[in-house]
Amino acid sequence: MKTRYEYKPNGEVPAGEALPEGVRRIALGVEYCGTRMRGFQKQKHDRQTVQETLEQALSKVAAEPVTLVCAGRTDAGVHATGQVIHFDTRAIRPAKAWIQGVNTQMPFDVRVHWAQEMPPQFHARFSAKRRTYRYLIHSAPTRSAQAATEVTWTERHLDMDAMRAGAAHLVGEHDFSSFRAAQCQAKSPVRRLIQLDIGRVGQLIVLEVSATAFLHHMVRNIAGVLMAVGRGDQSPDWVRTVLAARDRSAAGVTAPPHGLYLVDVEYPPEFTLPDREPGPLLVPLPLGGLPQP
Repeated sequence: MKTRYEYKPNGEVPAGEALPEGVRRIALGVEYCGTRMRGFQKQKHDRQTVQETLEQALSKVAAEPVTLVCAGRTDAGVHATGQVIHFDTRAIRPAKAWIQGVNTQMPFDVRVHWAQEMPPQFHARFSAKRRTYRYLIHSAPTRSAQAATEVTWTERHLDMDAMRAGAAHLVGEHDFSSFRAAQCQAKSPVRRLIQLDIGRVGQLIVLEVSATAFLHHMVRNIAGVLMAVGRGDQSPDWVRTVLAARDRSAAGVTAPPHGLYLVDVEYPPEFTLPDREPGPLLVPLPLGGLPQP
C-alpha cells in the first residue's frame, strides 16, 4: 500500500507531489568565510553560525520565520564558495530581495550570490550528486600575513609527486574508516572518491577532491595524511596501508580547517542552477583546471 505523502517544511517531495498551495521552494548560492564562524550548523548555545546568520536575515526579508537546509554542513573555520541551500516560504519576493536584501542583513563574511525558485522535488542535500572541495596549502619558510586564516601554512617543503602517488590509492570506492572523525554519524564508511587532483597555483599547493558524499573530517584527514607524505615523514605506500587499516588511529593526522573550501555542488541537469567559478579568489581556475605535471 502506498504511503500517503505528508508535507514537511524543507523536506523531500516525491515525484508527482506538490508543495502546499502558496508555498515556494527557493534555492540560494552562498559564499562564506568560516574564520569567525562556529561552523555551518545552528547550535543551541552559540549563535555565531552560518545557518543562524542566514535564517535571521531571510526571516527579516520574508517577514516570517525561515528555516533552511544546506548541501553540506561545514565545520568551524571551514569556508565555502559554492554552498547551496534551500528553504520553503509563503513570501513572494523577487530574486533581488533574496540576494541584495538578505546581504544587507548579514555580516561581511556571509554572502548570497544567486537566488532561484525551484521545483518541489529539488532538495539542497538529497538531490546533490557530487560535492567538490579545495584544500589550500602555503608551503613557505614564513607564514603569510595576508592569508593567515584562509590557507593552511607549513614551513616544510612538500614533495608534490609523492603526494600525488599517495593520493592515487584513495581514488575509487573504499571503506574510509581511517579518514572519518570519531564523532562521524554516517551509517556507512564507504564512499566513492571520484577525483583527487593536486596542483600548484602561485605559491599555493591545492588539493581538489570530489565525491558523491564525504564523511566528517574526511577531506581534512586526507589532506593531513598527504601532507605527511609530502614532508617525507611517510612514504606514498603508507596511504594505502592507512586506508586498508580501516582504523582512524592508523593515521591520526587532521589538517587545520582554515585551508578547506566547499567550492561546488553538482545536481541533476533538470535542476538548472546558475554557473559560478568555483574559487576561492586565490584559485581562479575552473574545476579540473589545476596545473598538472
